[in-house]
Amino acid sequence: MAPLALAGTHRWPAPTRLVGFWVDFAVKAGLVALLLFAVASPDLPQFQGKAMAGRALTYPVAILIVPAAWLFLRRRRTLPFPYAIDILIALPFLFDTAGNALNLYDRVWWWDDLNHLVNWAILTAGFGLLLVRRPLGRADVFGLALGFGAVTAIVWELLEYVTCIRHSGELTTAYTDTLGDLALGLTGSTIAALLIVTVAWRPARRTGTTVAET
Repeated sequence: MAPLALAGTHRWPAPTRLVGFWVDFAVKAGLVALLLFAVASPDLPQFQGKAMAGRALTYPVAILIVPAAWLFLRRRRTLPFPYAIDILIALPFLFDTAGNALNLYDRVWWWDDLNHLVNWAILTAGFGLLLVRRPLGRADVFGLALGFGAVTAIVWELLEYVTCIRHSGELTTAYTDTLGDLALGLTGSTIAALLIVTVAWRPARRTGTTVAET
């Protein structure tokens, strides 16, 4: 079996790859700028109790996962950089950090719910684009993508409890809020997994595997 390949630019013409590069760069540069702003302004009310130091340490690592995997796999075979996957993985971190910087979590009551729904849809879509490059059936891809979304949503809630909730005034309502967040994350993941195995599902040419047109 061929080494794991990352989807994203295998059929993109050069101008589209250039657009992918700049969109990817803008997303990550925006995220880093917002994290630096948060670290430099810890006394601003929108950053209070939001574990911004932890975000500043972990988010840059998260957005390096795809480039690191690409560099590792590229040593074995020629692979175009998977801009689509990289952008999708980075976007949720940008949205979360921007929401904190603009104080949307405190000023807009539905912002947190929207983030759990949309961000997990985006993350799952990124993971799904990776799965469709493997010789897997629709049911396999759907189950793995949905499982990825569910597991990451649970891990996020555990980390949120440890870093933000257990010593805050939100502890009394945390159970209900956590259940709602998990439900929204699972819903977003389900929607993305369904889209991956329907709208983004394409038969691969000559290989018998499948690809996503991204």
